[in-house]
Amino acid sequence: MEGVEAAAQALRVLLPVGLLLVGWGVGRAIERAHFRRLRLREIRWRRLPAVTITGAPDAARVERAGLVTGSVVISIDHWKRLVAWLRSLFGGRIRAYESLLERARREALLRMKESAAAAGYDCIVGVRLETARLANARSNGEGTAGVEVLAFGTGICRRA
Repeated sequence: MEGVEAAAQALRVLLPVGLLLVGWGVGRAIERAHFRRLRLREIRWRRLPAVTITGAPDAARVERAGLVTGSVVISIDHWKRLVAWLRSLFGGRIRAYESLLERARREALLRMKESAAAAGYDCIVGVRLETARLANARSNGEGTAGVEVLAFGTGICRRA
């Protein structure tokens, strides 16, 4: 009887720890795969310049211009939330959020470039990024459940 109770006690401890480790591993694999896809798409779109300057390089050659945008909403997984909470107790950089925001920024910029190319623009000027917290993670209004990153700029089609 004692052996069964000891096994049940061990299961109560090991099951949550095991689930946390599985969640961490799956989340890490998903994040790495997203970074690989981002790199491939960035290589594909590297010839479409997106710059922060506000004027066209040669305004006399601009045929048409228009607003282009790209946005993404990324949710914060439970593992990152737990790590961030632990880090907030001691202070310092929250690297778990840094990688999340890096992925969101890169994805938003790529979506903006894809939108510009679909509209026939050669380049994007005046690029800006905006971020917003979308929802609360807890009912008391604290924490972040997800963030939106919006990339926007002016798409320009130049004459040849």
